[in-house]
Amino acid sequence: MSLLAELFPSAFPALALAHFVALLSPGPDFFLLVGYAVRYRMRGSAGLCVGIAFGNGLYILLAIIGWGILRQLPLLFTVIELLGALYLLWIGSLLIRSRPQTLTGADAQSTCPGFGKQLLLGLGSSLLNPKNALFYLALMTALLGPSVTLLQQTISGIWMTSVVLFWDLLIVMFIGLPQIQRRLTRGILWVERIAGGVLIIFGCAIALRFLQSIVV
Repeated sequence: MSLLAELFPSAFPALALAHFVALLSPGPDFFLLVGYAVRYRMRGSAGLCVGIAFGNGLYILLAIIGWGILRQLPLLFTVIELLGALYLLWIGSLLIRSRPQTLTGADAQSTCPGFGKQLLLGLGSSLLNPKNALFYLALMTALLGPSVTLLQQTISGIWMTSVVLFWDLLIVMFIGLPQIQRRLTRGILWVERIAGGVLIIFGCAIALRFLQSIVV
């Protein structure tokens, strides 16, 4: 058996493609990132990228060591889902209530949140979205199959976590380009409010789905 066959499962290309396609679909993490990157650029958003990637990595680890834990504990899933809805509503309200001001580069550097706060925000956004857990659970089981080794699972997990990190950093770098910033300067407030509104919609949708499940 070759070294590549030992490190990568046969279904790795399909897993990598499915994972990247999922990244192209904007979700709560994306809109949180845009809301911060448009105002604070790389310095105020890099921690978010690390936190989001770390949260994804934790769910991948959970999928590896406890494949069926969330399916066996539906109450835990519900609690995480409701906490996620509240978190999205809170973050969305913060973005919507942003003060109407145009920040220069110096202003953004002086007022941006610290790396630790960014890290916690990104980690919370990722962990409080249980769909991430189910998504990785499906990838690690349905796609890789029962014959996959622990080493192959680990390599696949490191790959997906790294892709999440570099993709989010690429988004922040793109938003931070001078030509993009010039276009966004007059609309920073509205970009933040739109991002906040989308996060609130996500949160309300989760809460509504939970209420409907109770009624039914």
